[in-house]
Order: sequence, then C-alpha cells, then structure tokens
Amino acid sequence: MNLFRTNLFRMASPRITLLTATVLYAGSSFSVLAGDTGDFYGTTEPFASEAIYFIMTDRFVNGDPSNDQRDQGGTDPALRTFDRPVPDAHGDNIGYLGGDFKGIVDNAGYVRDMGFTSVWVTPIVDNPDEAFTGGSPIGSGAFFKDQGKTGYHGYWGTNFYRLDEHLPSAGVDFAGFTKAMKDNKLDVVLDIVGNHGSPAYTMPRMQPQFGKVYDRDGKLIADHQNLDPARLDPAHKRLHAFYNTSGGLAQLSDFDQDNPAVLDYLVGAYKQWIDQGATAFRVDTIGWMPHAFWKKFADRIRTAHPGFFMFGEDFNYDAATIAGHTLPRNGGISVLDFPLRGKLAEVFEKQGSDFAELGKVLYLEDGPYANPYDLVTFYDNHDMARMNASDQGFIDANNWLFTARGIPAVYYGSETGFMRGRAEHDGNRNYYGQERVDAAEQSPIYPALKRIATLRRESPALQRGLQLNVRLQGDEAVFYRVYEHQGITQTALVLLNKGDATRSMHVEDYLQAGSWRDGFSGKGIMVGKQLDVDVPAHGVRVLFFDQPLTREDLRARLADSMLRKDR
Repeated sequence: MNLFRTNLFRMASPRITLLTATVLYAGSSFSVLAGDTGDFYGTTEPFASEAIYFIMTDRFVNGDPSNDQRDQGGTDPALRTFDRPVPDAHGDNIGYLGGDFKGIVDNAGYVRDMGFTSVWVTPIVDNPDEAFTGGSPIGSGAFFKDQGKTGYHGYWGTNFYRLDEHLPSAGVDFAGFTKAMKDNKLDVVLDIVGNHGSPAYTMPRMQPQFGKVYDRDGKLIADHQNLDPARLDPAHKRLHAFYNTSGGLAQLSDFDQDNPAVLDYLVGAYKQWIDQGATAFRVDTIGWMPHAFWKKFADRIRTAHPGFFMFGEDFNYDAATIAGHTLPRNGGISVLDFPLRGKLAEVFEKQGSDFAELGKVLYLEDGPYANPYDLVTFYDNHDMARMNASDQGFIDANNWLFTARGIPAVYYGSETGFMRGRAEHDGNRNYYGQERVDAAEQSPIYPALKRIATLRRESPALQRGLQLNVRLQGDEAVFYRVYEHQGITQTALVLLNKGDATRSMHVEDYLQAGSWRDGFSGKGIMVGKQLDVDVPAHGVRVLFFDQPLTREDLRARLADSMLRKDR
C-alpha cells in the first residue's frame, strides 16, 4: 500500500479549517481544501493508485536453489520436471527453472525503485509433480499444446490449499513472502484460477495428480480418471461431480460452475491466501465461468474482506463483451483492458502511427464498463507475443501507460525490452535471472520507465484523476487528469511526443491560468491564456496545478464527464 492510499483517508477525515493548505507527498505537493469546491475524479477505488509489476515467478530469479526439485519426475526423461528446453524456440523451456519467492524478495528494492507499488505473481497452488504426457506436441509458437509441459506457470492446480513446493524457502512461505514485500512497500496481487485444474485426459497411461483435486487435508475429492469429458458420469460417480462433461480449454479438467461444492472449495482456498497477505486477485480465464458464478464468488470474498479488488482476464478485444464482468450485478470484477492493449501494440510497435487510435478504446464517457478508470492496462503479457517495439516504442508506451486512465501493469523484463516480439513457446516466458536484473539500468527503457512510474506514484491526479483529452493526433497526445475529491486537489497536464524530434506543443483549450509546476523538475511556470511547451523526442512533460480549477468552461466540461463516465 503506497503512502497516498494510506494518507488519503487520514487527511480527509478531520475537518480542515484553513482555506487551503499545501501537503508534501513523496516529493510533490498538492492542495487540501476546506469546503465543497466540486468533485472531479476518475475513480475512488483505492487500488487504482497502484502500479503493477507482473512476474511469472519461476522465470524471474532463482533465489534459493535448494527448492528447485531437480530430481522431480524421476529418471524418465518424459516425466522429469526441471529444465525441459523446446528445440529451435529462442531458448523457450517448458520445465521448471528455479524462480521462487526468495528471488522476488531479494529484488523487491529493484521493483520498488522502478516506481511500482504491487507485484502480481502467477498462481502459487500445488501443481503436478511430473511433465504431462498427453495432449499435442509443443513447438515454437504452439498454443493449447501441452505435451511435455510442466506446471512451472502455476495454472494447473491440484490442491488449491497447498503451496507448491518450488516456491517457498525457510521463513519465506506465502505469509512470509507477503510480509517481506510489504516491508519493501510492495503489495502482492495473487493470480487465481476458478474454471479449471490440471490436464486431465489423453495420457497414454494415467499419471499421478493429473485431473485430480485434493482438499485442505490432502483428501482426494475429484478425479477425471484420464477419461474424455463425455465419458464422465457425475450423476453416479462422486469423484466426477466436480467436472463438466463438455470439456473446456485444451485437456484441462473443467470445473462445473453449477456444483456448489466447487464454489465452496475455491472460496475457502482463496480466502486462506488473502488471510496470508494477498491484497488483490487477478482472475484467470474469467470468461469461462458465467457471471452468476463470479457474483457469488465475489460476494463471499467481499463479505469477509470488504472492498477486495479483483480484475479478470477475458482474452477478447471487444469492449462490449468483456465489460459485463465489471458490472455490480455480475460481481463488480474489473478486467484487463484487452481492447486498449490491441491499440497500444498498433500505435507503439509502428512508426508513423496515430495517437488517435488510442482514443477509440478509452471509453471515457458513455462506455460499456462500470468504470473505465478501474481497468488494468497493459501492452503485453505471458499469453501473447511480447510487444515488438523499438526501445523508443517501449519508452513511448510506458509514458502513455503511466499517465493515461487505468491501472498500469508491466510484464517482467519489459523494462529492458526482453524477448520483444516473442510468443509463448517461442521465448516469451524465458528465464530473466539476476544478471539481467543487475544490468537493467543500462537499457534506455529502464530509466525512462523509472522516471514516469515514480511520478505517477507521487501524483493523485495521474492515479485517479478524470481524463479530459485535448488532442490525440499523430505523434502528439495532450490531455488533463483532474482530481478534486475529499479535499485533495491536483490537476495534471500531460504532453506526450512519440516523434523522433523535439516538438513545441501548443495548448489553449480548457487551459487554467495561474501558477503550474513542472512535475519532474519542480520549476514553477506561470500560465496565461495559452501555453507552448517543448517536449523532447519520445518524451513526456507533465505540469501540475495544485489549486482548485476556476475556469468555468473547464469545470462545466468536467462536470459533464463526471455524469457520463460510469455506466
């Protein structure tokens, strides 16, 4: 939890009797006001102040070789789980490679220093202890082909109450991990799965754990028995009752959303991990379960933990399709912003692209989402090709991601352009390692990311402010972020240049006259009816106004946007 999230409510509760008071916050300042001067904000969701660094735990850093389980699976090369390279696939590997909680804790300062406030980790639950022998052979770029793959990624749960043995070290179980991260001012977002377990059928012979589910005491409560889903008999066989008979993703065991025991099991398991320090959930494959299931799940989680933030992955680029998850009647679960992700790749991978494309998927007003400001924004992850951009393209993308609406999430290694353009089974999930962490600051992407992420961490306007676009055109983006709520007041004017040369950028629309300050240098700037600002090539300028806005047409426009931002 960062300082702003903590202090926002601490500062807002006492009545402030001065007309204005200046508050210093992590190196910046903004005004706390007495009385009602208007209410402008994109969101009041506390988690919106976060910036997320997404780590596939096994692929980050091996902090403790003693938990590598290098002999797991025995001597049979088809079953062993450690170090299973994929030929001709740019270093891809479908075995475990040793990354663990200690590797993350050892580098918590590295993550925090980049400007992040949360770490999202892949699922932590127990996965099978052999490589999967069913399915289709894996090759470069293969999708939904799992033969020979292990559960290094964490998404093949067999016991959702038990921590996978590859992750902990002495004193660093999950509770110890979250505590160590909090000691480094980092929250932990836990990746959870609700629709499936491990691969369950097509094995030449049945393998231990695959297609099975165990309870908190280690008792077997579900077993697919290596049967095709159509051959399951849930009406007569108790161990089949957890599963659907129509199948799902690949050969994964597909949970029955209508069986109350499934919901009870998942709620119980995931409440356990919240009690051990998880502060938010990323929900895998949320679209594979109906809204009614997630409504019940969310209600039960939030009864125990009011306001608990969740965001789901519905791998779909149509906003109207994924927006349903965000509605209160469906559980009020935010989503990863796939429509924006598609446009981010389009704009920042290609020279000569147009910032206007991003405006088409922001849905700042009259959109399908419950609140677009609560969406988690990203340009790539572990399930798609990494962004295939130049260093400058990554810098431009990060400058947008950390100033525009939404909660930014950056995939491990993107701070150096690691394996850019590579898909799953083609290098996307390669091992990063301590040497790359130590050398990261040599990449031009790293300091630029650190600069803009740190600025966002210090700014309530960039975290949760209402966004009002002035110009998204060609290589230029100009917009305001405005936060006036519960006595805290800050407006940010953001100017982005993704061109190859310095630009003098002109602003007069809705421009508030008065004393502004440069967000990076702190230098004061007196502004009149218009403003011309030099923005470096592939650069960003952010100016802050730390007083209530007084320009009438601007306030009227913001008031209109407030009425139209939520569905």
